[in-house]
Amino acid sequence: MLAARLRHLRAADPVVVGLPRGGVPVAAEVAAALDARLDIVLVRKIGAPGHEELAVGAIGEDGVTVRNEAVLRELGLTWESLADEVARERAEILRQASALRPGPRPDLRERTVILVDDGIATGATVLAALRVLRHLGATRVVLAVPVAPPDSLAALAPLADEVVCPSRPRRFAAVGQWYDDFTQVPDDQVRTLLE
Repeated sequence: MLAARLRHLRAADPVVVGLPRGGVPVAAEVAAALDARLDIVLVRKIGAPGHEELAVGAIGEDGVTVRNEAVLRELGLTWESLADEVARERAEILRQASALRPGPRPDLRERTVILVDDGIATGATVLAALRVLRHLGATRVVLAVPVAPPDSLAALAPLADEVVCPSRPRRFAAVGQWYDDFTQVPDDQVRTLLE
């Protein structure tokens, strides 16, 4: 269903990028349907201590940093107090780049890029990914996800040129609730899809 809603972009010769790991299988289907190149964009969520699923920010390739200042304030945290976690996640981005990407990153300058994930909860990692893609020179960025709550999409919409999301449930707890099988996608499967 997601790929069908993106067919109008085929003529733009887009690059489809997935967020590892869960977004890559979805992105692979979109890329196949559009006969487009598939790649990844690497970002990592920075979770609140003791509540790692609650994003206080995210980091991405090329030094992109996104902070959720409201959540940091509410929890009495500073970005500096999370320096060890940020360093670990930056190291993970470097590891993923060498472990997952089979070749050099494609040149995204002056290209249409379709950013795909398996769904959006808070949107922190997607926000970082959108900023990374803009930083890399993408002229048109389309955000495409199968499921996301309306408020998260509304917050992200100004950062994308187009948003495609077939399912926008108001009652939304987590992305995994919308999948029959939400087990983690292994690195070797991601690399196989990218090859």
